[in-house]
Amino acid sequence: MGKLLDSIDSPQDLKVLSLEELNRLADEIRQLLIRFCRRHGGHLGSNLATIEPIIALHYVFDMPHDHLIFDVSHQAYTHKILTGRRRAYTDPESQEDLSGFTSPKESPYDDFMLGHTGTSIGLACGMAAHRDATGGRANIIAFIGDGSLSSGPAFEGMDWAAEQGGNLIIVVNDNEMSIAENHGGLYKSLAALRASGGHSSNNPFRALGLDYRYVEEGNRIEDLIKAFRQVKDTDHPVVVHIHTRKGLGLGQGSQGQIGSTSMAQSDGQTAHMTSLPDLPAEGPVEANHWQDGLDSLNRLPNSRKTYGRMAMQALEARFSQEPGLTVISPATPLSNGIDPDFRQRAGNHYRDVGIAESHAIAYAAGIAKAGGTPVVATSATFFQRAYDQIEQEMALNGSAVTLLVFSTGIAKTDATHSGTADMVMMRGIPGLTCLAPTNGSEFLDMLAWATGPARQPVVIRVPGERTLAAERAGKPIAGSPDSSKTGAECRSDDAPWDRYRILQGGRTVALLALGDALPLGRDLADSLERSTGVQPTLVDPHRYDRLDEQTLDDLASTHSLVVTIEDGQLDGGWGQTVAAYYGPSQVRTLTFGAAKEFNDRVPQATLLERYGMTVPAMRQAISDALGDQASQI
Repeated sequence: MGKLLDSIDSPQDLKVLSLEELNRLADEIRQLLIRFCRRHGGHLGSNLATIEPIIALHYVFDMPHDHLIFDVSHQAYTHKILTGRRRAYTDPESQEDLSGFTSPKESPYDDFMLGHTGTSIGLACGMAAHRDATGGRANIIAFIGDGSLSSGPAFEGMDWAAEQGGNLIIVVNDNEMSIAENHGGLYKSLAALRASGGHSSNNPFRALGLDYRYVEEGNRIEDLIKAFRQVKDTDHPVVVHIHTRKGLGLGQGSQGQIGSTSMAQSDGQTAHMTSLPDLPAEGPVEANHWQDGLDSLNRLPNSRKTYGRMAMQALEARFSQEPGLTVISPATPLSNGIDPDFRQRAGNHYRDVGIAESHAIAYAAGIAKAGGTPVVATSATFFQRAYDQIEQEMALNGSAVTLLVFSTGIAKTDATHSGTADMVMMRGIPGLTCLAPTNGSEFLDMLAWATGPARQPVVIRVPGERTLAAERAGKPIAGSPDSSKTGAECRSDDAPWDRYRILQGGRTVALLALGDALPLGRDLADSLERSTGVQPTLVDPHRYDRLDEQTLDDLASTHSLVVTIEDGQLDGGWGQTVAAYYGPSQVRTLTFGAAKEFNDRVPQATLLERYGMTVPAMRQAISDALGDQASQI
């Protein structure tokens, strides 16, 4: 029997299939996605949960005349397969051509590129408002997961949808968890709705003024088609609440579901995004293969987990003596080294507030005001969602909150998850001390200071892959503030990282390499010495919210060229501030960093070439800047 999937090039091809064939198609897509994510990584668990709902949506509705707007869009793989992009999942030569998220550049079936949560309902409201204003008749569908409902914009969107009225269909994909387990009172309401078959009086959707439908078997295509047909062409906003199973099809149990409920709750967060182990060329995926994948992912030696676990161990040692010390994670704990065992041991010292970054900062500021010591940990790209609270509740109020910023720097990632803009964002806010450690020891020293004597708002940029690689290669940068020569004496223990640290004395050229760019600065220093026989000065600046003007003045008196290197956006960044400080003085400056641009899955090596941040390119730029002096170095 041939594969049905080979005949699907658009949603129109679905509409001629029988129910039996639709179910067979779902099975084929499930095995395809497992194999695809094994080879390429990706958001596997959420996509396995949504295969049947997306098949049913495309079967009932008429996209792209009707509009399907995904929240986050990391559950859109089946949507892509059904809308003319299946070869990107089946043809090895095409599998690097596709974004992991929806993208209007790829297809007219995608209205937005989305990688953050909570916005689908607001976007749908906007599209519906324009449709109504222009006499259109399209169905507007927002597809949002239960984890995303904890996001403030999702509440705001639902509140406005009830006010706006008109055709708007909100599909709530409830698989009983977010990236990790769900947290918040809303989820008690969802549990009551599930337990009552959708009949509980504890219904937050109806309380907001929205109509409501419930589908218990959210992975049963027949039930989904029936529910979607009931709401198609509705004249008022309606929520279709579907109960699905995250990771359905992995380690299949007796009913073809995830092996157990406990797996859905404890390991589903690992299944959220992972690369699986090698699988057989054909046949179903067995449970042992999946468990091997979980184990291998948990052993992955990436910088986020390595330094995150170090930080959690250091904080945990203080819990018994510091009742107010609290770690706060907005829904992404495991990827940052906050593993389930730590969370269980931490008890009330750990809080997951769900996908609610703005609330996380306000909550932390409240803890700090009351005398506690809060630490908020998440990715650089997610802190963007809390800018107002960082500026107001944290910085303006001088709240003693520590932010651990993970996943920073120039890397191959999708456009919505870039970590190059965090330094520009953070250093532009008055009142924040922004630190950039260059090894694990210094990271822990900075964390101890920030959560101890500092009693002020502090941002720590967690070391990245370059730093981890240097430490593993036995080339760590010396750690504590007094472990090597500084530009001048440290002012006091109250500000131990105010002064830059001179790691290597030299002449003519001074290399100031910030944070995770320091290993690159060291490589450049070694290359210059090998090619010229003369050492440049190598400096670790420690922090990026302010300048050490005394050390900069000292460097200007003894060097012809000052070079800054940062693993972040150059425009508006720290290096340009150094260059502006020197202005038209005798010393020249060169600044290296990322361009102000969106990049979607561009390899890191390509980006570094583009930005002139390879050792040969920087060495040549230094030679060109020095001109006749180049022969002297």
